Amino acid sequence: MSIQLHIHSSREVAVRCVAREIATLIRNQAHAVLGLATGATPIPLYQELVRLHREENLSFRQVITFNLDEYLGLESTHPETYWNFMHRNFFDHIDIPAASIHLPSSRVAAGDLVAHCIAYEEAIRAAGGIDYQILGIGRTGHIGFNEPGSPIDSITRRVHLDEITRQDAAPAFGGLEHVPTHAITMGCGTILSARKISLMAFGEGKAEIVRKALRDPVTDQVSASFLQDHPSAHFHLDLAAASAL
Repeated sequence: MSIQLHIHSSREVAVRCVAREIATLIRNQAHAVLGLATGATPIPLYQELVRLHREENLSFRQVITFNLDEYLGLESTHPETYWNFMHRNFFDHIDIPAASIHLPSSRVAAGDLVAHCIAYEEAIRAAGGIDYQILGIGRTGHIGFNEPGSPIDSITRRVHLDEITRQDAAPAFGGLEHVPTHAITMGCGTILSARKISLMAFGEGKAEIVRKALRDPVTDQVSASFLQDHPSAHFHLDLAAASAL
């Protein structure tokens, strides 16, 4: 296993560590390409990057971003689209050009899905590939929306969301019946092509799935376990998330 494990005294310390790495990349490399995640886990990271932008002149003018995933079937104005999440929590507070922001669309017609996903893959390649990929981990062990059974070489595609994943999202949507059943996600192969990957997990509720991803054999039933064979994958955990290791 080549995963590098970083156990931090708190979530705040972990977030500052990852933010410093991203800031160093941006300052040292023209046109840094970031892979971005959504959910509760990366929000403190985005807050720290916004602070670095405001207080330490970290500019995102030359940065290109690609988000992992997006729910399918939501109107663009819906507050739970990841487009709105990213602008609300990050993009609206930094100086990144709108043309440098990439997310899958929540409103792709069924007949256009394959072409849309292929175009997303091509855009990543045209940008030179992802330099630094941020990940969280779901209770099913998913990275992005790569639910159990996702192949290691999968690319951007439409996926059916696991019921556990939908249950976890239900409070934000006001009930399970309002949670989309499908999404577009970068595939495991797309994620694994990033040059460096940092997965963040915080809290006791993530401890058991983190243990499975790190300590159990690699399996498509826990897509995060694929990171065991990545040449530069890092797990950034607080003490609670590391408690089952």
